[in-house]
Amino acid sequence: MPEAPEVQALVEFLGERGIGRAFRAIDHVDHRIVKTRDRPPQTLDGAQIAEVRRFGKYAGIATDAGWLVVSFGRNGWIRIDGEPDTGALPVAHVVLDDGTGFEIVERGEFLAVAVWVVDAPTDVAGVAALGPDPLAEDFSREDLERVLGARRKQIKALLQEQASLAGIGNAYSDEILHRARIAPATHASLLASEDRDRLFAALIDTMRQAAAERRGLRPADLKAAKVAAMTVHGRGGQPCPVCGAEVADHVFGGASAQYCPVCQTVPSMP
Repeated sequence: MPEAPEVQALVEFLGERGIGRAFRAIDHVDHRIVKTRDRPPQTLDGAQIAEVRRFGKYAGIATDAGWLVVSFGRNGWIRIDGEPDTGALPVAHVVLDDGTGFEIVERGEFLAVAVWVVDAPTDVAGVAALGPDPLAEDFSREDLERVLGARRKQIKALLQEQASLAGIGNAYSDEILHRARIAPATHASLLASEDRDRLFAALIDTMRQAAAERRGLRPADLKAAKVAAMTVHGRGGQPCPVCGAEVADHVFGGASAQYCPVCQTVPSMP
């Protein structure tokens, strides 16, 4: 699933190539992805692009006729024209006035990509409900404390709850908790002050380091770069890069996590 660092790199890439240009055509749109049926993407044909921004895991393109907001779901992404066809299902094609363009594609069997044309990004319910964003310059320890409070919810699930913290998914939640030395099934209410301090530092360091490392990469290269950077996520059975213990796979509450049972003992796993 695309997460905030990859979507941030994507919007910067699109912004560098699109701001000041106009949509020549948005066509071949699969009607199933359109969530504003009274304003399909084609209503932006001819509109000039003023801004490209990220909202959590959403990408938004501002024009003089409204915003095109895209949710990539679990397996959606962008394929720039001229890049190799990976077999993903194209669900929309965008052409700019200079002839360049890109496809919105879906790699999974279940179509989860969604697009909206709205006056403001917050007209999309998911965007309006987003919590504070760890990539924002003003994200603070107090923001995290308000999210955690005394909630009796497992910390991995809480990190992925978009209404609590924007932009974190399954992969980066594993990486954050490994860096913070916190077991994924820990309830937020059990975290001591020093645990919360480590969690805040891990949030900032993990997400901002990833965003910096992804910056400048082409969209087709972002997934591989993300996978290569993981220390525990997706590496069950491999040695922990910190202590050498075997990274464990853990399934709980319908979710899964990879973690180090030696490094991440706050509190001990069941």
